[in-house]
Amino acid sequence: MTGVIELFFLIILLLAVALILRVDFIIYVVYVLVAIYAVSRWVIPRSLRGLKVTRHYHPRAFLSEPIEIQVQLDNHSRLPIYWLQIIESVPPELRCGPTVNHVIHLGPGRGRRLIYKVKAMKRGYYRLGPMQITTGDLFGFQESNVKLEPDYLTVYPRILSISRLSLPSRLPFGTLASKQRLFEDPARPHGVREYRLGDSLRLVNWKVSAHTDSLLVRTHQPAISLETSLLLNLNVDEYSSRFRSDGPEWAIVLAASLASHLVDLRQSVGLVTNGIDPLLQLKTTDPQQTLYEETSGRLTFVQPVGNQQVANRQVNLAAKLISKPIPPNPGRDHLMQILEQLARLEAGPTVDFASFAFQTTQALNWGTTLMIIVPAADDETCNSLHRLVRNGFNVVLIVIEQFVDFTAIQERARLLGFEAYHIADPQALRRWQQPHGNFA
Repeated sequence: MTGVIELFFLIILLLAVALILRVDFIIYVVYVLVAIYAVSRWVIPRSLRGLKVTRHYHPRAFLSEPIEIQVQLDNHSRLPIYWLQIIESVPPELRCGPTVNHVIHLGPGRGRRLIYKVKAMKRGYYRLGPMQITTGDLFGFQESNVKLEPDYLTVYPRILSISRLSLPSRLPFGTLASKQRLFEDPARPHGVREYRLGDSLRLVNWKVSAHTDSLLVRTHQPAISLETSLLLNLNVDEYSSRFRSDGPEWAIVLAASLASHLVDLRQSVGLVTNGIDPLLQLKTTDPQQTLYEETSGRLTFVQPVGNQQVANRQVNLAAKLISKPIPPNPGRDHLMQILEQLARLEAGPTVDFASFAFQTTQALNWGTTLMIIVPAADDETCNSLHRLVRNGFNVVLIVIEQFVDFTAIQERARLLGFEAYHIADPQALRRWQQPHGNFA
């Protein structure tokens, strides 16, 4: 707008000089300026209408993985775009190179592809963009701006390699040393295998056996399966003050690693947590309100600030933003769903874990293994887990805080009928995988 005003005063000044000095050439210059301005006003908006900008990338990434972002610009109009400035907004936690700021030229019907890379340095849900696109004429008389709406990138939490789990043999990890066989459903054929001593002759597939000249029996999918559900405590009030920063992150890493290992063993795994999903807050707040951290660029939960009344409202809000439970299921696609939720989770002042765990597990199947990941376990938590044992669940307690009296917790858990383990860091996780005693 400032350029237009300056041009207007320039034309007035030139006309005044031309009339005073009676110089025709100055009148001609005024005509040229007005013509250039009129053409710019007509050309620039129409050329932008034919501009198509798309952002291509993989919307999910693992930690420390480089991601290539491709920005495709196509000019579908018959008019040229003399210059085009592209400024992309990249979250600070993802930057691994210079600022994305380019100036290019696009002829009629031509295209251009810009490529830049980011690196997933920290788990979270990030916003790529918005992209500011500016163009104008060669003389600076007219400028127009458009914006490419942001896209979103999910960075999965860190996944530690687990070779084996030192857990009691009755748990669904690896080969089970159990005398009870899973029931098979004859309505769900799964294939054939070689005949073994003790197989019923009713299961023999005589046609296939005659064709292959070997005795083969039909196999079926199990009618019931062993399931595991991870229960993750992210209520920040239950973490000690010196563990509130690193504790929830380690709990999420441990949950992601266990889920990945279980899926690799073709087990069904689910996730139940009282953590906050900031994506739910993004859908319920004012679109103008930013919930992305300025220092990192990741979506986060707005922590309680202000007086006690404001803090109480935020606590109530946090309770409404608890992630929905993910029921146990097998497969890599299901694992990606669990990792996406773990990537977004935030610790906050939510609900008491002991009552939450008992209520949210009532919909799970009888016999499901519950792996409880908590910072510590007081009497209330242990009593709540004992109720789950009495309800037919196979409970495994994992305590993650370093400075706790784990001997007392372990003894209390033994008396109440479930196992307890202390995994406070990756070194403890590696020690946990070492064979000792009757393990799977």
